[in-house]
Amino acid sequence: MQIGLKHTKTLTVAERDCAAQVGSGMLPVLATPVMAALMEMTAAESVLPFLEPGMTTVGTRLELDHLAADPVGVTVTCESVLTEIDRRRLTFEITVRDGEETVGRCRHDRFLVESEKFMKKAKEKAERLKA
Repeated sequence: MQIGLKHTKTLTVAERDCAAQVGSGMLPVLATPVMAALMEMTAAESVLPFLEPGMTTVGTRLELDHLAADPVGVTVTCESVLTEIDRRRLTFEITVRDGEETVGRCRHDRFLVESEKFMKKAKEKAERLKA
């Protein structure tokens, strides 16, 4: 894994992806939470081939600008670029574009974690909160 690593994903906006459907607004356009998920998924997938067995990444920061609306039927392309590696922290610059303009951009941090250890802590927390 190295700086400059790029990955792309596309999404054709469907009704289920719209603000009115996910509760983030009232209009039938690509919802910000759906765009955020697309951004995180694109970055996460980019590093999968480089992870050791038992390792994964978790998102910890998403600084997002949603710049333009895209209605149902429009296809958007998301591109992530790995811009920084600081021990376990990976930083990405991500853009989402339709055929006309940039509709979203963000800076996104993900941390490398050991899956089993991470889930053990999460389960322990769940047990504490039940008490």
